[in-house]
Amino acid sequence: MSTSESPQGVRWDLSDLIANAGGDDAVEALLDDALERSRAFAARYRGALETIDGGGLAAAMGELAAIYELVGRAQSYASLEFSTDTTDPVRGARVARVQERSTELATALLFFELEWAALSDERVEELLEHDGLDFCRHHLSTARRYRPHLLSEPEELILTEKSISGAGAWARLFGELTSAIEVALEETATLDVALSRLASPSREVRRESAAAVTRALEPGLRTRAFIFNTLLVDKSTDDRLRSYENWLAARNLANEASDESVAALVSAVTGRYELARRWYRLKASLLGIDRLADYDRMAPLSTDELHVDWPAARALVLDAYGSFSPTLGDLVARFFDERWIDAPPGHGKQGGAFCAYTVPSVHPYVLLNYVGRRRDVLILAHELGHGVHAALAARQGIFHQDTPLTLAETASVFGEALTFGRLLDASPTPAARLALLAEDIEGAIATVFRQIAMNQFERLVHTERREVGELSVERFAELWAQTQVEFLGDSVELTDDYRCWWSYIPHFINTPGYVYAYAYGQLLALSVYDRYLAEGAGFEQRYLELLSSGGSRSPEDLGELVGVDLRDPGFWERGLDLVERRLEAAEEAARAL
Repeated sequence: MSTSESPQGVRWDLSDLIANAGGDDAVEALLDDALERSRAFAARYRGALETIDGGGLAAAMGELAAIYELVGRAQSYASLEFSTDTTDPVRGARVARVQERSTELATALLFFELEWAALSDERVEELLEHDGLDFCRHHLSTARRYRPHLLSEPEELILTEKSISGAGAWARLFGELTSAIEVALEETATLDVALSRLASPSREVRRESAAAVTRALEPGLRTRAFIFNTLLVDKSTDDRLRSYENWLAARNLANEASDESVAALVSAVTGRYELARRWYRLKASLLGIDRLADYDRMAPLSTDELHVDWPAARALVLDAYGSFSPTLGDLVARFFDERWIDAPPGHGKQGGAFCAYTVPSVHPYVLLNYVGRRRDVLILAHELGHGVHAALAARQGIFHQDTPLTLAETASVFGEALTFGRLLDASPTPAARLALLAEDIEGAIATVFRQIAMNQFERLVHTERREVGELSVERFAELWAQTQVEFLGDSVELTDDYRCWWSYIPHFINTPGYVYAYAYGQLLALSVYDRYLAEGAGFEQRYLELLSSGGSRSPEDLGELVGVDLRDPGFWERGLDLVERRLEAAEEAARAL
């Protein structure tokens, strides 16, 4: 049981993935088993889909699920262990080895995906009627969407095998380089710790911290720009070979979102950038300065820097989840009690925070860099939202546990909103309430408006790399500044230091096109939370059904479970109206003071 009074003692236990954290031998044993099963699977099912019946298809998918579980356990163990110390060469070598062997497995099984895609629609419809395919029916159905974009088997094999030394290698290098960045403050700090100082009540501390971050980013700028350029052209080549119409089409397909719906989201958000600007102008007046600088955006309105120790954070988050749903409260408690969380920042540790779903037969893990800010409490609640979603959806099995990225933020933002409500209720004064409302508004701005601004930056760099050629460090900076000015207008002064801050953001590298899903998920989750406020206690069971469904249905069908219509063209505007209501509440609180 984890009873630490400090986040320093909150470290996860990976032995559920690998018995007794057995290291290389245990990882190799999992992969050996998976490879043997994969070869047997290929011998049994290659060329069989033309004549197989529904029961035979269910058996084949069951065998695939077992193989993916073995591989998933090995991959999860290696990547999670590596994430806590990316400077350790032993852990790095293990990640590389797992990637290489996983690729070997993928090539052995690739035929099945291609043969499934080649079947006629009539044949597929007939097979999918079988009752025993509930655990994989939606997966099999959505896999057919890739038919126009698949290549021949020899070509797919080459691309799969080369991925280890291609995009995957560059992404890993980027992660290692950014994790190793050290920022010279009063003492050397990690990038995450340095960025957390932008929430200091002292403007001088914020300014100096931002300048120190820039100084730490500058030495590796050319290298990170080269990595970005390489991945831009790599994706351009993939998109051309696979006949995707634009740089975002592959991501939209994976998200089960149409190009039109994503364009509508982007248009709706960019059309209301003024909401963010309204807040930043109000904040400047509340802070007593003429105009915010980029390093002022996260400044607290209270001069007292609130520190939330780990036991208090744990108690608050448990209360927030448990008061809404005892089922969720009990599940969240397991993350703390059974060591599913790694909390403290550290040298070489991956920055930020995440929840790893791992595999349905185990449980999720949460990584944090907890330094005790009030915002860190909300990050804890956010990642535990991902965690309960993963744990409840595990019953769907490996094909349906994950949701598209567009739904992936639903539970996390909902859990964050529950916890925010607890913090707001506990705020003792109007000034404290306003400070907390400010953090909430800034969270929405960061998740909706800033992410769409970053989406626009991505659009420009992908387009320019394809149409013009390699981008210089300065050109990246120009396009970053351009899209940030379009977002912030005259409400925030962008300093020269800020022009290189595009260079540490991992989403651009690891998952091109990812960032709009934050805005999609935030607006969806706010709508879901609004339904809860309207319906009260009766909402719990429908919400639990949503989470337990994982990715077994389309996003539209899952939205219907909680009364949200994703097919409605006005959906995004109504979500933005909810953000505006929060802004109006903050403006009213400011007037009251």
